This record gives sequence, structure tokens and C-alpha cells, in this order.
Amino acid sequence: MGASGTVSGPDLSVQIGSLTLKNPVMVASGIFGYGDEFRGLADYGELGALVLKTVTREPRPGNPPASRTVETPAGMVNAIGLENVGVEALVEEKLPLALSYGTAVIASIAGDTPEDFAACAEILDDTPVSAIEINISCPNVRKGGMAFGVDAWASAQVVRAVRPATRKPLIAKLTPNVTDICAIARACAAAGADAVSLVNTFSAMVVDVETRRPVLAANTGGLSGPAIRPAAVLRTFQVARAVSAPVIGMGGIWNASDALEFIIAGASAVAVGTVLFADPAAGNRVLAGIREYLVRHRLDSLQELVGSITLRDGD
Repeated sequence: MGASGTVSGPDLSVQIGSLTLKNPVMVASGIFGYGDEFRGLADYGELGALVLKTVTREPRPGNPPASRTVETPAGMVNAIGLENVGVEALVEEKLPLALSYGTAVIASIAGDTPEDFAACAEILDDTPVSAIEINISCPNVRKGGMAFGVDAWASAQVVRAVRPATRKPLIAKLTPNVTDICAIARACAAAGADAVSLVNTFSAMVVDVETRRPVLAANTGGLSGPAIRPAAVLRTFQVARAVSAPVIGMGGIWNASDALEFIIAGASAVAVGTVLFADPAAGNRVLAGIREYLVRHRLDSLQELVGSITLRDGD
């Protein structure tokens, strides 16, 4: 190992716009809530960042409470519908606890119009959140969400509206439910996003064969978990080659090997999500495994690994 790794270990830091994360492992938005649900279950301050549950301009009740989630082979389908306390309650009531974990906190925002997104960002601009994730990819709401994320022009309109409303680094969260995710990523980066994160869930449906009705109260939802990982890795690889902005990869990460796939494919950082339901300390395991891999392969920094994939040439 080179000189930089002999004493303190490899450099795991990640740069996203003006934000420096101490390491590449994040908690994905949604699963972690606002931080109170997972309090005391693991040392989340050890991770690079916590992305909080998406908030909107006004509180939302979400989809009908009954049948919001259903387990599937190697994953789950959810249709929460962006239930949230609203951006002002996030700042006043939820943010202090999230910040107490001792690592970067990233707020996630959504809205029905670009102006809604901008209003949320403006409120968050004077808070201690480290960055803002623009959720243009939720498949579980009737308006906003994926309605923006499936169109390059509409995605860019949201980013353009948010960019002048805040000095914080902006991360555009992309949906895989598109024909060309690279076109969406390029549009967001050109409009001012400092990074892109992907993937959000894949649109899905589970049917109760006895009642012949959808299991979810909302009829459809979003598939997450290990079942989507290979598809998420591919899209991460494609987007990392399409934009110069950092890419945050996610989708079915269960262990360090899974996370390393995303990084080698081109992700500068990764996020764990569904796995936290099974193992609240999964992010810590993933981080330890990435660090061990770098040491074992005599790499001085994470950046040496990002996008280091070598494609096969017909062999």
C-alpha cells in the first residue's frame, strides 16, 4: 500500500459539489424515515450520509394505510405514497435528531410543480442539511414524482427551478422506469444538479389470485431489494459514462460485495435501503467491507476503484 494508506487506511472520502462525505456509504431516503425510527439500532454516525424521508411543501397522508407493502421473492413492493410531515415540520421537529447522529444529513424533497420543489429548497437553504436530493422518481404518487422523472425536459425544469433557490449541493434522484436513463441524467446535470442518484424502485404489481385484486391498496407500487440489483448496476454503469457528475448507486445492496459492484461500475457513493429492515447495521457492515477490500487490494483511495471496470471484448 502507498504512503497515504499505511497509518490511517485508505482515503474513503467522496466529493459531491461543495460537500465532502467522509465515506461513500449512505442510507437511502424512505427506509430510514427521519432518523427516529432507527435510533439506537446502529452507529449511523459512522456512515457518510443519512438521506431523510422525502418531504413536500405541505404534509401528506400518503396512500391508504392498509396494504402499503408486500414481500416478494428477493425483495418487496411498497406504495407508501410519500406520506410525510411537510418541510417546515421537518426543519422544526425532525432535523435536530437527524443531525445528532453526527454525520452529513441530506434532505429529500418532492412536489407537484417545479415551484413546489423550489419552495422546499428555499426553506432548507438556511438549515444545517448538507445537501438536497430532488426526488423526481417516486412511482407511488398521482402527481409529481415520476411524472417529472420520465421526461428529460420536465426533469431539467425541476432542477432549474431548484438551483437558484439554494446554495446546497443538489442530487437528482432518477427512476429506472424510462427508455433512456442517460438522457434524463444528462438533462439534470446540465440544469445544475451536482450529482445524480439511482435507481429508485421499479414499477411493479402483486396480485392476490384468490380475490383477483391487487394486494396493494394503491394497486401498484415500487419493487426494491436484491431482485433489482443487476438492473440497477447496469443503469449506474450507463449513467456514470454519460455524465461527469458523481453518481450515487443504489438498488438491492445487501453486503459489501454488492456495493463494490456499483462502485466498480462507476458509482462514487452507494446507498443502502431495504436491507435495513432485515439488518439495521447493514450500512456499517458494507462500509467495513469496502474498507477491507481497498486494503486487501492495496488501493490508497476509493477513487482508484470508482469506474475501474474492464469490459470483456468478445472473450
